[in-house]
Amino acid sequence: MIRSQDLRTLAAAGALLALAACGFATDPATRLAADIEAAAKDLRPADGATNSVHHATPSRRGQCDGPYKVQVDKVGAIILWCYDAAGNTVSSHSTSAHSRAVDTPRTWIVEKAAGETLIVDLERRDGRAVITNVR
Repeated sequence: MIRSQDLRTLAAAGALLALAACGFATDPATRLAADIEAAAKDLRPADGATNSVHHATPSRRGQCDGPYKVQVDKVGAIILWCYDAAGNTVSSHSTSAHSRAVDTPRTWIVEKAAGETLIVDLERRDGRAVITNVR
């Protein structure tokens, strides 16, 4: 027999999992990686096809509201640093979730002003989605 306390615990765990699946518990780097993966999936299959990700930052209110810096690394990592108005680091986030969907032939480090959109360009090469520019 399942106790009501156990049912409440299971319901709470299920609710947390559902929120995480909706992006509630994600960070700015993980949301950028998800946008890159989605753009790679939408890339036409023919070599030479292109697509661009226009990633608004902050991608969630209250996260990374000031200037920020993004490193898209050739080893398959995204590192994102969020700064306050004085230039102090307030948070940093990283992921490699996008690396299963795209190749990154070089490293880009891009600094952006508060609210400035990050653009990631993709191209299909030899059947793979490849990041060709980060700006």
